[in-house]
Amino acid sequence: MPKTAVITARVEPELKQEVEEVLSQVGLTMSQAMTLYLRQIVYRRAIPFELRAPNRETLAALAEARHPEKLPAYENVNELFDALEK
Repeated sequence: MPKTAVITARVEPELKQEVEEVLSQVGLTMSQAMTLYLRQIVYRRAIPFELRAPNRETLAALAEARHPEKLPAYENVNELFDALEK
C-alpha cells in the first residue's frame, strides 16, 4: 500500500533535534520511527509503554528543573561530592 497519509505534530524544536540524533544513531528516520510506533499501537491495541502520573518527587524535580538559575552551581566535581555528602 502506498504511503500517502500525512501526520503533522507540533513539538519543541530541541526535542525534535534530540530525537532525530538518537534515531540516526540506530539508523531510523523520523518517519520510520513513527511508523514503528503506530504499528505497535495497532499490534498491542494500546500505547506501547506504560503511562503513569508522576509522583510528588518527580513533579518537584520537574518544577525545579524549569528554573535552572535556582539550582546550585559547583566549581568542580569535588565541591559537588562534598555537597552530596552533607
